[in-house]
Amino acid sequence: MHLDKIIIISDVLEEVAENLFSAKAYETPSDSVRAEDLVMKLPDWFDKKKHEQGREFIKNFLFGQSVSMTLGLISVFSIPTILEVLVGTTRSNTEITAYRRYWSTFSHIMYWFDDELKPGSKSWKSLHTVRSRHVRADRAAKLKRHGTVSQRDISLTLFGFIGITVLKPDKLGITQLKPGDWEGFNHFWAVLGAMIGLEDKYNICRKTFEETRLMCKIIQERIYTPCMENVPEYFEHSSRVMLDGMNSVNPAIEAESLMFMARYVSDVPGYVYNERDLFTLRDKIKKHLDGKPPNTGVDSEELMGKCPLKLSKRPPRLLYLQDYETVENSPPYKQLTFKGKYKLALMNIFMSFYSCFIGRALLNFHFKFYIFLGKYLPYTVIWRYGFQHAYSDIFKEDPADPTPPKPNSEYYKPKKETWYEAILSILW
Repeated sequence: MHLDKIIIISDVLEEVAENLFSAKAYETPSDSVRAEDLVMKLPDWFDKKKHEQGREFIKNFLFGQSVSMTLGLISVFSIPTILEVLVGTTRSNTEITAYRRYWSTFSHIMYWFDDELKPGSKSWKSLHTVRSRHVRADRAAKLKRHGTVSQRDISLTLFGFIGITVLKPDKLGITQLKPGDWEGFNHFWAVLGAMIGLEDKYNICRKTFEETRLMCKIIQERIYTPCMENVPEYFEHSSRVMLDGMNSVNPAIEAESLMFMARYVSDVPGYVYNERDLFTLRDKIKKHLDGKPPNTGVDSEELMGKCPLKLSKRPPRLLYLQDYETVENSPPYKQLTFKGKYKLALMNIFMSFYSCFIGRALLNFHFKFYIFLGKYLPYTVIWRYGFQHAYSDIFKEDPADPTPPKPNSEYYKPKKETWYEAILSILW
């Protein structure tokens, strides 16, 4: 791509980003009609061939995509206006309701992947259901004064589905198998964004994959990195009940390791897992010290972009060179329990294995097996939550529970772990 063309595209995307981050984008609802009056139609620019290639590409990497979307969902909870609406619905504030809500969400996504998108198909019905719920959630949020379901927040939620895959496919073992796969992936999600009500000017999936990648990079730097550093109240609770609930379907899901990994892939300063990360962070700290004594702390916010959203205020988190001599002694990693470190290591081993053909085949099969159990024989769900929660109709509204969520401070208390607790934690 010629330099002049790159500059033009960058200027255009800067304008798109400014519009997306504006107050107008937040004040514009996801839909301006009642749920009963919604009319679904494919966008004028729909390309069936591209869409089908994108869908096939996603199905070839189901395991990697599931990891990406799980980490993306954790990141979405860090957007204050989105979390306010989610908490206000009282439909995911406990482990049971979170399981039902996010298993339902996941089941909808699988319809999008498995079924051809056309009127009357399950994917079409699923998208109509999701869009209708957004309209009802918007109305309820406004009545309760818990915000709104806006074009901006729907667009930022779309980033949760695709952002990590687009920006860091190497971390997920995802690679293009044939020419046009990434363009198909981009078109697939652009269409789904339009189907759930996104206006073209707010859709982060642009005309080409390269434009979408650059757009995601802007969103990561200006929104998700600062938001994951300055998480809103109830972020920890919402993330953990979701992960603990979904552990009933897939025992590989573990809250601490995934919370660490979500911050890591969001480029939150101080979250390192290999030597390259360590050297890069040390170089940044040295640059900001600018001749000051090496034992001087550098505020993490100095190492990230300025966020246009209103974020929670918190005391400065200082990064010191001496704390980053090794990965194992870095503060965020040291705070992990033995189980968290163990699961984090397994995740990295699996993702490396997933980058080869055999690994992809085996882990995709593993993923499909747990989806089959979750759908037809959810024995862990029955054991934990009861038979009444094991099977549900995803096209019906999830149940509510007025139990209030726990504040973040409850999850920041120091943890003491004995050696036998550490061993038991990975066995049970």
